[in-house]
Amino acid sequence: MRYSLLDLAPVPEGADTAQALRNMEDLAVRAEDWGYHRYWLAEHHNMPGIASAATAVLIGHVAARTRKMRVGAGGIMLPNHAPLAVAEAFGTLATLHPDRIDLGLGRAPGGDHAVMQALGVHPRRAEQFSDEVGELRALFGPARRDMRVRAHPGEGTDVPLWILGSSLHGAAVAAEHGLPYAFASHFAPAALDQAFARYRKDFRPSQECERPHAMLAINVFAAETDAEAVRLKTTMQQAFYRLRTGQPGKLPRPVEDIRDAIPADALPAIDGALAISATGSPATVARELRALIERYRPDEVILTGQIHDHGARLRSFEIAAEAMADLARTAAA
Repeated sequence: MRYSLLDLAPVPEGADTAQALRNMEDLAVRAEDWGYHRYWLAEHHNMPGIASAATAVLIGHVAARTRKMRVGAGGIMLPNHAPLAVAEAFGTLATLHPDRIDLGLGRAPGGDHAVMQALGVHPRRAEQFSDEVGELRALFGPARRDMRVRAHPGEGTDVPLWILGSSLHGAAVAAEHGLPYAFASHFAPAALDQAFARYRKDFRPSQECERPHAMLAINVFAAETDAEAVRLKTTMQQAFYRLRTGQPGKLPRPVEDIRDAIPADALPAIDGALAISATGSPATVARELRALIERYRPDEVILTGQIHDHGARLRSFEIAAEAMADLARTAAA
């Protein structure tokens, strides 16, 4: 099974955006050596702890510094952009880096209502999501004389499209268009079972995808001991709590006891949102990854994890890669 990596280029407390982008580059280069198949970056806006707002720019940067790993968006929030502009940007990337660029598409704004206003996005734009996915497919497809507007670059590049989602709507769009589907189970797992079931049931084969292809997103917090991994996870728990309570900021430092940072009555909701996670020592993480894969039967997995210390984050993704490689060898045997 292929395993990939989702990065938000996090900005830790005590660091700045420049350091966050250097960390991103370092992680991408190492991830390729560790066997990660894809390296995806996600569009977010107005968040001081996330440096991946200009997603296409960072994709080009990472692709230029790696050799063969696929690089892409996980994803671009399509309502924020004209399909033609997306086709030209990703067509350019695909021309510079042939057969290496992915384009995951979501319908969320990547920010709040103020962000939508600043971007000039109409609140009902998301209702056009399925139609605009179809428009993008045409823009990336072969030359057609009947098209009044064509993407140059972009036309004929056939950039692979993925549909992203955290609800049944994304599953329905992916099934309708016959495209691979990535579920945001790393922060919104509530509809995971239903979404995968609907996608697989309603899938219509297409030229791009003959059969359903579902990707499961998993948080990973790995360290040499279970206790240290639990401590590392407190960064993500704090960040999620602050975001939900309208206090977004840089990525918090870990704490020894999460109950010192988050009210006890808020913890169940935070831990529920992060339920699709593997946390612990190498042996524990391998066991928990195996259990999640056996439970949901994805065709691919994409791993993520917001960890404050860059060195600890590198080690976490290295441990996760070792676990995934071992699972693959076991399955092959």
